[in-house]
Amino acid sequence: MPFSARHPVLATYRLQMTGDAFTFADAEKIVDYLGDLGVSHLYLSPILTAAPGSAHGYDVTDPTTVSAELGGPDGLAGLAGAAHERGLGLIVDIVPNHAGIAEPQHNPWWWDVLRLGRESRYARFFDIDWTADADGRILLPVLGSDDDVAQLTVDGDMLRYHSMSFPIAPGTGGDDATAVHHRQHYRLTGWRSGVCGYRRFFSVTSLAGLRQEDPEVFDASHAEVARWFADGLVDGVRVDHPDGLTDPTGYLARLRDLAGPQAWIVIEKILAVGEPLDPSLPVDGTTGYDALREIGGVFINPSGAETLTTLAESAGFSRPDAAESLRQLKIDTTTEKLASELARLCRTIERDTGASHPRLPDAIAALLAVVGLYRTDYPALSQVLGAALAHTVASEPELAAPLEILVCALTHPEPAARLQQLCGAMTAKSIEDCYFYRDARLVSLNEVGGDPQRFGVSAAEFHRAAAVRARLWPRTMTTLSTHDTKRGEDVRTRIGVLSQVPGLWSELVHRWEGALPSPDPLTGLFLWQNIFGVWPRDGELTGDLRARLHAYAEKAIREAGLRTTWKDPDENFENAVHAWLDSVLDGPPAAELTELVSRLQPHTDSDALGQKLLALTVPGVPDVYQGTELWEDSLVDPDNRRPVDYAERRAALRRREHPKLRVVTAALAARRDRPETFLCGGYRPVPASGDAAEHLVAFLRGDNVLVAVSRWTFTLEETGWGTTTLDLPTGTWIDRITGTRHQGPVPAGELFAEMPVALLERADG
Repeated sequence: MPFSARHPVLATYRLQMTGDAFTFADAEKIVDYLGDLGVSHLYLSPILTAAPGSAHGYDVTDPTTVSAELGGPDGLAGLAGAAHERGLGLIVDIVPNHAGIAEPQHNPWWWDVLRLGRESRYARFFDIDWTADADGRILLPVLGSDDDVAQLTVDGDMLRYHSMSFPIAPGTGGDDATAVHHRQHYRLTGWRSGVCGYRRFFSVTSLAGLRQEDPEVFDASHAEVARWFADGLVDGVRVDHPDGLTDPTGYLARLRDLAGPQAWIVIEKILAVGEPLDPSLPVDGTTGYDALREIGGVFINPSGAETLTTLAESAGFSRPDAAESLRQLKIDTTTEKLASELARLCRTIERDTGASHPRLPDAIAALLAVVGLYRTDYPALSQVLGAALAHTVASEPELAAPLEILVCALTHPEPAARLQQLCGAMTAKSIEDCYFYRDARLVSLNEVGGDPQRFGVSAAEFHRAAAVRARLWPRTMTTLSTHDTKRGEDVRTRIGVLSQVPGLWSELVHRWEGALPSPDPLTGLFLWQNIFGVWPRDGELTGDLRARLHAYAEKAIREAGLRTTWKDPDENFENAVHAWLDSVLDGPPAAELTELVSRLQPHTDSDALGQKLLALTVPGVPDVYQGTELWEDSLVDPDNRRPVDYAERRAALRRREHPKLRVVTAALAARRDRPETFLCGGYRPVPASGDAAEHLVAFLRGDNVLVAVSRWTFTLEETGWGTTTLDLPTGTWIDRITGTRHQGPVPAGELFAEMPVALLERADG
C-alpha cells in the first residue's frame, strides 16, 4: 500500500496522551528527543474529546472536537508544526466503534437521544435495541438494583442518580422523580440484570456502539479526522477495534477514500495463529500483535514445556482438559456476560426468518465456541464458519435444527453482522480478559494475539511468517508493547527465560509455597511469575512497586473469575491474597527472588535485546511504545500508562551506554539510512551451522543488512558456542551497534563478543 511521501512511515513512537499528565505541549517538548532517537513519526493515543479525566481517550464523547484537556486544535497544530520542522510526522489513534456514555451530559449526541428518543437526529447514530424493552424505551443498566429507581431525584430539567444525570424530555416533568422517569425515552435498570438497550463495546456498558455503516454517521464522526488530513496535520491513523463494526470492510473502504491513497492506515485486528489478514482490505496492515507473538515466541525454549506443565498441573491446572475448559468458558461468556447481545441476535434471527427454536441460544454459543477467530466474514475466511458448523453439528447433533435456522438468517444483513460482532466480543472477554489469567504454565505466553497452548514459536515458523509479511504486508506495524499488552516486553522476556530453567523455577516455587502457601495454588503460581517478572534488579522493593503489585493481583484474580469476580468480589479471598502477597514481599522469598533475578539477568537482558532488535528490523514498520527504549517493568493497564521519565532518557541518549538504547538507536538509524531495504527489501533466513546453531537466529533484509540474535543462552554458559558459525554473504560487514567488522564465515563467539545481538550492514557496495 502507498505511504506518505512527505513523511514516509519508517518507525513510530507511541505516546499516551492524558490531560492530567501528558498533553500536546508535553509532547512538543520531546520532539527533538524523538528525532534524535531516530523515529519518523509520533503515534498518539486518541485525541478527540473524551470523558472528563479519561486516562486513555477511548471513551470519546465528542468526535467532532479535539480534546481541550490535551490542548485543543491549536495544541494539535502546534505539535504537528514542531514535528514537521524536525522532519517527523504524526499518526493518530481513532475510535470508530463506540462512544463514551458513562456521564451522559458530556456526550451531546447521546444526551439528545435520551432526551428526544427516536425523534432525535442522532437516534440512528447509535446501535440501539428499541425492542429490548416492552415499551420501546432504551434500557440503561446503571442502577445498583431495579429498586434504586426510588433514589432518583428531579433537578430542573434533569433526573439525578447519585453523580449521574439524565435529561427530562420536553413536557414530561412537573412530577415526582418516579413518575417523571416512567415518561422518559429511557428506562434505568439494575446493572446486574443482564439486559442492555444498545450494543456495547464487549461487555462495557459505558461504551455504546456507533453505526458507522450509515454514511451520515461516518461523515459526522470523521469530520475532524478528515480535517487533519486536509490540513496536512497527520500522515496516518491507527483504527481501534474495527471488528466491532457492522461492516468493517465497508468502513475501511470509506476511511481510505477519506484519508487518501498516501495515508498509512493500520488496524487493531487481532489475528489468531495462522489466520491471514484479508488481502483485499485497503490498509497497510495490523497493529502488530501477530508479530509480537512470533518475535517473543522464538525466545521460548520448548525443552521447558514438560516441567512447567507438570508444575501447573500440580497447582490444579489441567493441561489435557484446557481445550474443553476454554470451550466451556466461551459458552459461559456468550450466555452470561453477553446475554443481552445474544438475546438481541436471537430476536433478530426470529424476526428475519419467521422461525424459532428453544435451543437457538445454545446453538449460537456452541458454534462461536469453536470458531477460534474474532470474526469470519472477511472474504479470505469464507470457509471458516462452515467448518465450525460442521464441527458443532458433529459434536452436538441435537443442535442441527437451530443451526439451520441460524444459517437461513445469515442471508439477511443484520443477523449476519450481529453474529460476527458477538463472536468478537465473546473471544475478547473469554480469552484475553479471563483465560489469560487462568493458564499459569508460562504467563509470558498469555498475550493478546497469543495462544498459551502453543509453547513458543520455532525458528522455522518465525522465518516463514516474516517472509510472508515481507511479501504481503511490508508496511504493517510490528510491536512488542502496547497500551493493551498484559505485561510489558521486558517483563515477558524475563518470565520467558524460565522456559530455560524450568527445574530451578519448579524447585523454588515448591519451596516458597511450602513456606508461604498461597490462598489458592493456581493463583499463587500465576502471581509468582508476575512478581518475578517485575522484581527490581537491586532487590529494593519500593512502596510504589508494592502498590502496583497489589493492584495487579486484585485485577488478575477478578479477571480470572475462579474465586472472585468484578461482579461479586469475595472479600475474604481477596484479603487473603493481599495478605499473602505482603508476606511474600516482606519474607524470605524476597531475597531468593533477588538472587534469581541476578542469576538470570544476563540471559533476560540477552533475550530482551534480541526481541527488540527483531521487532525493529523484521518486515513491517516498528513501533516503540513510550519508554521502552530503556528497560521497563510494566504490567497490564493502567500500569503500562504510567508517566515516562524523559529526562532520564535524554541523559541516556547523550551517553549512549545503555544496551537497549544502543540497539534501538542503531536499528532506527539503519532504517533511516536504508528505507528501501526495510520498506521494500525482501527477507531471507540465514541458517547457522555448528554445535549451537539452534541458539542463533539470523536473516537478511534486502542484500545489505543482516540481523543476528542469540537465544536460549543459559545452557551456553557451560557449553559455549563451540564450532557454531554464521556464513556471511561475500564482502565486508560492519556491526552498526558495536562498530566491529566481519567477513566470511564468522564464529558465533566472535559475532556476539560484545553484545548478544548484531546488526550488520554491507560496507563495500
